[in-house]
Amino acid sequence: MKMTAGDISAGNPWVASKGAGLVRAWLLVIAVMVYAMILVGGATRLTDSGLSITEWRVFLGAIPPMNDADWAAEFELYRSMTAQFQQVNPDMDLSGFKTIYWWEWGHRQLGRVIGIVFLVPLVFFWVTKRITPKLLPHLLVLFALGGLQGAIGWWMVASGVNSELVSVAPYRLMTHFCLALLIIAYAFWLWLEMGGRRRPPVNEAGGLANVILWVTGVQLALGALVAGLDAGRGYTDWPLMAGKVVPDAMWALEPFWRNLFENEATVQFLHRIMAYVLMGLCFWALWRFRTVQGLGVRLLAGLVAAQGVLGVVTLVNAAPLGLSLMHQGLGVALLLAAVTFGWRSIPASKD
Repeated sequence: MKMTAGDISAGNPWVASKGAGLVRAWLLVIAVMVYAMILVGGATRLTDSGLSITEWRVFLGAIPPMNDADWAAEFELYRSMTAQFQQVNPDMDLSGFKTIYWWEWGHRQLGRVIGIVFLVPLVFFWVTKRITPKLLPHLLVLFALGGLQGAIGWWMVASGVNSELVSVAPYRLMTHFCLALLIIAYAFWLWLEMGGRRRPPVNEAGGLANVILWVTGVQLALGALVAGLDAGRGYTDWPLMAGKVVPDAMWALEPFWRNLFENEATVQFLHRIMAYVLMGLCFWALWRFRTVQGLGVRLLAGLVAAQGVLGVVTLVNAAPLGLSLMHQGLGVALLLAAVTFGWRSIPASKD
């Protein structure tokens, strides 16, 4: 039976009496665009393009170089302000620079487009009373997180400008990536909340769903560190690392805490261990709630299995661009499956 607008809004404090379908579709568009932003950001990182634009110009930065003089000026900034050019790309010509420039420009431009696609409909929906008092503050927080993401993006890039680093600082990359995950998960959660009548919650699943969601987030954060350190292109044997269960370089850096963020061996080892933990939790959820319909545990278990296999294939092939992007994209899908499991395991809001 088809659900009407009245059915959706009845008793749901997230949904206004009109325009519910339009607002929900808009939230899904935002989530899809952020997903695309994550993939473009991954490609930007994997092609070492993130330092090609050495300035942060919020509005004028939308205009790319328009002539030979503009291109020469941008290239000179890259050559003079980054250790990446001096140590990694000293033989790069203007043609090569344009290739990495367009990746970074596209990434920033997509961020600007997402901001417009979010703000303009938000104002329209607000003025036309298509947003409820319960939903509005969440949308404003989501918009603020998007603005913060732009600032953190520059904070990340700035770590490799006029510094000794030949790429952005891995922990800043992790922060940037994790905020993108928060934004897409938040938008997706709101989309679920607006989806009409939910099934009766399975309260006993709530604790496990919460653990799975947090472990998934930690695992994706570790994946960002692996990418930031290019750790996926070292220790390409599996299930061992350089022929050992625990690699010799595991705690080689001093002080101790630096290993958690800067040691390729440590970060990759933790990423592997967390993958096993996450797979175990998801398979346990599948077994524990195998007779419960509508929780999404089958999808969750299927995605974590596929992600595990893809992770190993990516690793043993030294993390080529295509496989790495597939691994990242499937990781985000796994996060959204964990969000769905969590949402379906808790009671609906009463106010």
